[in-house]
Amino acid sequence: MVATRYETAYQLYPYEKAAGQDLDVVEHHPVVIVGGGPVGLALALDLGKRGTPALVLDDHEGPGQGSKAICFSKRSLDIAHRLGAGQPMVDKGVVWNVGRVFHGDGQLFSFNLQPEEGHRNPAFINLQQPYFEKFLVDAIRQAQANGAPIQIRGKNRVRHIEQDGDITHVQVDTPDGPYQLDADWLIACDGAGSPTRKMMDLTFDGRVFEDNFLIADVRMKADFPTERWFWFHPPFKHSGASALLHKQPDDVWRIDFQLGWDIDRAAELDPDRIRARVDAMLSSQTGTVPDYDLVWTSIYTFQCRRMKNFRHGSVIFAGDAAHQVSPFGARGANSGLQDAENLAWKLDLIVKGQADLSLLDSYAQEREFGADENILNSSRATDFMTPKTEISTIFRNAVLDLAGKYAFARPFVNSGRLSVPCTYDDMPLFTADAMPDAPARSRPGSACPDAPVDDGFLLDLLDGQFTVLAISGDAPSGPALFNVHIPDPSPLLAERYLGAHKQAVYLIRPDQHVIGRWPAYDPDKICAALQRAIGKA
Repeated sequence: MVATRYETAYQLYPYEKAAGQDLDVVEHHPVVIVGGGPVGLALALDLGKRGTPALVLDDHEGPGQGSKAICFSKRSLDIAHRLGAGQPMVDKGVVWNVGRVFHGDGQLFSFNLQPEEGHRNPAFINLQQPYFEKFLVDAIRQAQANGAPIQIRGKNRVRHIEQDGDITHVQVDTPDGPYQLDADWLIACDGAGSPTRKMMDLTFDGRVFEDNFLIADVRMKADFPTERWFWFHPPFKHSGASALLHKQPDDVWRIDFQLGWDIDRAAELDPDRIRARVDAMLSSQTGTVPDYDLVWTSIYTFQCRRMKNFRHGSVIFAGDAAHQVSPFGARGANSGLQDAENLAWKLDLIVKGQADLSLLDSYAQEREFGADENILNSSRATDFMTPKTEISTIFRNAVLDLAGKYAFARPFVNSGRLSVPCTYDDMPLFTADAMPDAPARSRPGSACPDAPVDDGFLLDLLDGQFTVLAISGDAPSGPALFNVHIPDPSPLLAERYLGAHKQAVYLIRPDQHVIGRWPAYDPDKICAALQRAIGKA
């Protein structure tokens, strides 16, 4: 049997008996993905749309109750848009670009995460994770209808794996009993408590910070703006050392309270105690306490950990199974989606025999680098929010006092550096920059910044293939790649890709990262950069 660990918000992939389960036949699959969360679903969708079969095994039939991850970044929305799921997410989500930071009852400063125009997607949306997963599954169903070889099996729990050379044997429990399948590649996307990682007796190292935070999702009608509000030393009772407020869809507001380390979790989760905290916050801000319902509550502890290696032969780890960061900064699910987009095109080439196995080592190298970057930023935010020594507390309080008066101190205030796409500077698959004086934001290793093109946007033209992008100048010809020529770039496109140059040629990876750029088209340089990009330099 498959135990139910939590109630589901939606039944997105109801259990069905596998076709060969009674035939005593061991199924064979090119790619098996363990875990049907955002990372596993995005990876399956990306692979399936490329024509590579992907099987997702999940021990439930849909996402669990509760909002969980809610802040999805522009890069994640760009990925979702390429996969056919982005627009429903933006339509349903609460769009926000502005945040405010308070100290006590005074505002220190505000910030705008996307002050410039010319992007399809906003800096962030707030959208409950069950909705995010539902829209991915909707896109998978559409892709399946168009012939994409994707399967999702609910109530299929992986209970044992065994690596045997290039094959991984997988034992699966279902309501109708166990069965076995073999996988060329097993991708573990099964969360921070990853059963796959534990089955392989692999470590998950890092820091557990001595602090606890209470989440209270509250449904109410309120006139707060759709902004991220963060307080150091909030002016309301029972709040702890910091608090956070921002809006989700369906008139639900996320409130976080910092509780400290030595707490009674059961007592803190008592609804009356939670209501006392929420009442104090709302009355402090509005003068009254509006009617509200507690939708979901939870307590979490800051943790910044990762596996030493993300690849173990034919078993690869992604998302929270590979790395975990504290929620402030919205780096968990967003970095996991970057894992999925990085892995999908590389695994697709491997399965189709178009690249060497060593290409998958670059997934581990690049995403381990991304994990370290996220852990560094998350740890710095946590150390600032929850100083553990007398001198760090003095420093934090001095910064807060100065930031209310002087602009120079505000960059030192850290309430969570919000997620941005990872730039793979100096990584082996990228080519040395031939235009070092061009805009830094579009240098090799970076994710392509969006920009207006005719009646659409640039990223719409970069739809998951290796692409030669020629801006101004002549149309490219030569290597059998997907070529995009923009003879008359918009001012914003020129600003983001040309700078002072009259023209440029870019080579773009399937995950929309820049491989290399040159002031003029040279097919030999393009071919050499392409060989490097697939690990054949």
